[in-house]
Amino acid sequence: MNIVLLGAPGAGKGTLAEALEKKLSIPSISTGNVIRKALKSGTEIGNKAKDIVEAGRLLPDDMVVGIMKNELKGDKFKSGFVLDGFPRTVPQAEALDKMQFVIDKVINIDVNDEVIAKRMSGRVVCEDCGSTYHLVNKPPTKKGVCDLCSGKLSRRKDDEPDTVKNRLLIYHEETEPLIDYYKKQGKLAFVDGGGGIEHLVESALSALGC
Repeated sequence: MNIVLLGAPGAGKGTLAEALEKKLSIPSISTGNVIRKALKSGTEIGNKAKDIVEAGRLLPDDMVVGIMKNELKGDKFKSGFVLDGFPRTVPQAEALDKMQFVIDKVINIDVNDEVIAKRMSGRVVCEDCGSTYHLVNKPPTKKGVCDLCSGKLSRRKDDEPDTVKNRLLIYHEETEPLIDYYKKQGKLAFVDGGGGIEHLVESALSALGC
């Protein structure tokens, strides 16, 4: 089963992706982690992407598609996948439709902006492996240290309040149109992301018919 997760930044896509990976035994793919890996790769596309990111600009659709297309190569994803953070625009969704995969279900996590702003103020991320924690909802075992790789946890610049507001504006303008895109394809399911993670996972599994 090939699944796409939609939702605003901080809606819980990463946590849900990890849960579905365990429940369904299919790999989850964090676009953020894939892009960070590309930035460190030293490849031509990675170096171009790094220059754009360091200049404070968003990566263009064709570059994101190129990075993700390369990531999805091989036999690893033949049994399915959970995509977290890709596609983020309609052109990216159109490019995904042209790849060799058929998207079976798209889950949109519905959370209002006020709740998201509160959530992201407590989020910390591992500087080494990219694992995400929340100081209230999902704290690390040891303060400031990643449970998985013992890397340092820090608050990302894009989780600062002013940056969060800007990210939400970009989401509403560029990513929210994907709701209609996938609704027209008959693949969209809404789940309430305002409750706890257990409720979110149960709702998503129900929407997937699992």
